[in-house]
Amino acid sequence: MRKRTLFRLAAGTATIGAATLAYASLVERNMFTLRRYDVPVLPADSEPLRVLHLSDLHMMPDQARKQRWVASLAALDPDLVVVTGDNMAHPDSVPGVLRAMQPLLDYPGAFVFGSNDYTGPVLKNPFTYFLPDREYTEGAELPYEELRQVFTGAGWADLNNARTTLKAGGRQIDLVGVDDPHIDRDDYPSVAGEVSSSADLSIALSHSPEPRVLDQMAADRFGLLLAGHTHGGQVCVPGYGALVTNCGLPRSMARGLHRWPGSDSWLHVSAGLGTHPTAPIRFACPPEASILTLIPR
Repeated sequence: MRKRTLFRLAAGTATIGAATLAYASLVERNMFTLRRYDVPVLPADSEPLRVLHLSDLHMMPDQARKQRWVASLAALDPDLVVVTGDNMAHPDSVPGVLRAMQPLLDYPGAFVFGSNDYTGPVLKNPFTYFLPDREYTEGAELPYEELRQVFTGAGWADLNNARTTLKAGGRQIDLVGVDDPHIDRDDYPSVAGEVSSSADLSIALSHSPEPRVLDQMAADRFGLLLAGHTHGGQVCVPGYGALVTNCGLPRSMARGLHRWPGSDSWLHVSAGLGTHPTAPIRFACPPEASILTLIPR
């Protein structure tokens, strides 16, 4: 009787596990979701300004559903589009990224790259994400210069260790960004400095939300900090949240809108729209894009 009970428990556990894996790989990772946040960063009496934040597409050439969904976001008519990296997951990804982004390229935009814009994914043990000092392994080189030309050719601002101002929604925006801190390509000191007094608002970009970078951006009084990279944890525990962020950011800030500690800045971390191709699952953390409505403080 005891052996029979144990067998039934084991069989039941295996069935639940298989069903959960099937849901995470076949259903939730394709449940593209639009998040909406109001962010109080504008001067008093300002008209709202809408920012579409995209991150971590990890696009494969055949992901037509994702491409169509991203392209449909143009119907939101954003004032500004911001992309915080990891657009590609395959050497032939650029056409797919272009199909997804083409309708959005008509809007003012800015971008930074992530590690998976430079090199492709490699098979890895997912439990290594719990190791803070794990070694980063590079895959095949990806056509990041081709992708850069697509974005800059549309007039988007390349903010990989760069700074600029642009006009969107009738406002002058002070923008700064760094190349991916996750692989030590960031050089914020080369673009550091307080926000221009003539700017109507200020936005800072980083693919990986490393606190050492965000602290500097907040110290320069950038009002809105945008990042991705974490996938929101990708596999979360309901009622508990992300198990890991794959960076120095606390688990409690793995996705969504938060006040950056010790500053007047707001941080928005996108859970992203894709997954690592060798771990194509999401659980309690559906893929997302965000529309941030900037409003008066």
